[in-house]
Amino acid sequence: MKDVSVGICGLGTVGGGTFNVLTRNARLIAGRAGCNIRITRIASRRAREDMDLGDVPFSTDIYDVVNDPGVDIVVELIGGYDAARELVLAAIRNGKHVVTANKALIAVHGNEIFEAAEKAGVVVAYEAGVAGGIPVIKAVREGMAANRIDWIAGIINGTGNYILTEMRAGREFSEVLKEAQDLGYAEADPTFDVEGIDAAHKLTILASAGFGVPLQFEKGFTEGISKITPYDIAHAELLGYRIKHLGIARRRDDGIELRVHPTLVPQSHLIAQVDGVLNAVLVDGDAVGQTMYYGPGAGDEATASAVIADIVDVARAVATESNLRVPYLGFSPEAMEELDVLSMEDIQSAYYLRITALDRPGVLAKIASILSEHGINIESIMQKESELKDGRIPVIILTHTVQERQINRAIEELEALSDTDGQVVRIRAENFN
Repeated sequence: MKDVSVGICGLGTVGGGTFNVLTRNARLIAGRAGCNIRITRIASRRAREDMDLGDVPFSTDIYDVVNDPGVDIVVELIGGYDAARELVLAAIRNGKHVVTANKALIAVHGNEIFEAAEKAGVVVAYEAGVAGGIPVIKAVREGMAANRIDWIAGIINGTGNYILTEMRAGREFSEVLKEAQDLGYAEADPTFDVEGIDAAHKLTILASAGFGVPLQFEKGFTEGISKITPYDIAHAELLGYRIKHLGIARRRDDGIELRVHPTLVPQSHLIAQVDGVLNAVLVDGDAVGQTMYYGPGAGDEATASAVIADIVDVARAVATESNLRVPYLGFSPEAMEELDVLSMEDIQSAYYLRITALDRPGVLAKIASILSEHGINIESIMQKESELKDGRIPVIILTHTVQERQINRAIEELEALSDTDGQVVRIRAENFN
């Protein structure tokens, strides 16, 4: 059996998991790859005193891996934007194939990286960058290659899903976030997780692979979960919904929707049942219909599973000297489409609105009149006298599907009323029919 050499850059959680699984299952992986996959060099800014690397050379200079002429595949697991970009481009210039788990790198710099790899005749694989151990990129690019994919939606950040799950018991956002940090689910700076940036990176990649469009991270809409309250979660439940933080990409004739935000999902839908740190991705194809991919979206060996799946794919090509490869985003470059990302004002959704109204006669009539003037029909309305406090009472309204621009105009007028107090809370709702 031919040997294929792998160099690992980064020995953190995922790097350590990748080394351990490749070492532990070496014989099994070789049988599936048709070649021996050897780790021949490791570099990381810091050594791992808790790991036995055997006789594999270790360095604190990550470029020792990239510049080693014996390394066939560079595995980039250092994370971040700039240093990772320079490392990957250097590897490509040196004629090395690249496997990465870095969704931020691919979402922001992927177009440049794939173009460079195409010219150099090397592969850049990134399955582990989206949904951890769930092989959703492979499913979209290969398993659904016969389908026109109409939309993709998913829970693609486990930290946010854990927080929303725990808040169903009435716990406050800040309390659960602190617990998530203590458990290692959230970073000390949780901004990427709770404000939706991490999910937006992943959604950008999914949309490009699903629709055959360039990566357009900077054009997407991102809204986090930090303003969600136990009150809204409880009242969504009373209306038959769960609040999930979703990434949603939808292909339309005039462009694509690319949005991350809290979303009301019917409790009966499968994705509403996905709790804790788990991820789930729905994909709708014209031939197969809806499919769902579910499992751990993070973790050392779960993510390593996806990293090694990419290593195996690339190693097969190296071992057989094959030029037959799956295009980076699932479409050959000449088949890619230049579809713009649509403005949020152009999307359509149903809406949950929470309006703090003053306890005065005729307030509900005024609210209903404003919504009607903007072509917004009410599906249900909820107001409990028991919640009256200091002359103010929450009014919960669920609308039928309308354009976002209609809701925006209506909210402006509702907030300007002398009979309402503060900002209107708005959460979008999806049925995925």
